[in-house]
Amino acid sequence: MGSWTTLDTPHGQVAAWHATPTGAPSGGLIVIQEIFGANEHIRDVAEGFAAQGYEVLAPAFFDLVEKDVQLPYDPEGVKRGLELVGALGVDKALDIVKAAATRLSPAGKVGTVGYCWGGSIALLSALRLGLPSVSYYGARNTQFLDETPKAAVMFHFGEQDKSIPPEAIQQHRDKLPQMETFVYPADHGFNRDVGHSYAPDSAQLALERTLGFFTAQLR
Repeated sequence: MGSWTTLDTPHGQVAAWHATPTGAPSGGLIVIQEIFGANEHIRDVAEGFAAQGYEVLAPAFFDLVEKDVQLPYDPEGVKRGLELVGALGVDKALDIVKAAATRLSPAGKVGTVGYCWGGSIALLSALRLGLPSVSYYGARNTQFLDETPKAAVMFHFGEQDKSIPPEAIQQHRDKLPQMETFVYPADHGFNRDVGHSYAPDSAQLALERTLGFFTAQLR
């Protein structure tokens, strides 16, 4: 099992869950949270990637706004999560990603994988920071698709996701045709194995594709 560590950023310290593989790492991965914080589910995701051979950090991004945030999966949790996302902002989030990438650099090449809000921060990590990234159902992606990517990015979407309509998914294919975009018979949050949206078959296929991406990009 991993443990909490501390990352220094230009804006102050944030906690990060640190999960390590049993042997020498095949690279470093930054797991970027949903709007609910670096909660048990996100920590489990980090542990899963560590079991695949990566050294992993899952920063508690909201620490720059409010410490130790772990929100419930209900309307109040969504409301508070969106408030915290707005208070944090994109630039500070990317500074946290940079701090995590620096910490992970001894492990080898570093990539990111993000979910929901984190999916859009993962996209920006590829566009602006040059980190190979996998973006799961990032509803904020479309505003950034005209930027020139500095690294490869893979996209996963659910066809039943009302927050990301088909025309938004098509924009990813039109504007970044060199990147792989996959759509699954699932809803938003289909990778999260807690809650009603979990779609295990889609989650497993997306994970297999994600691991293949990182094998190609980081090893």
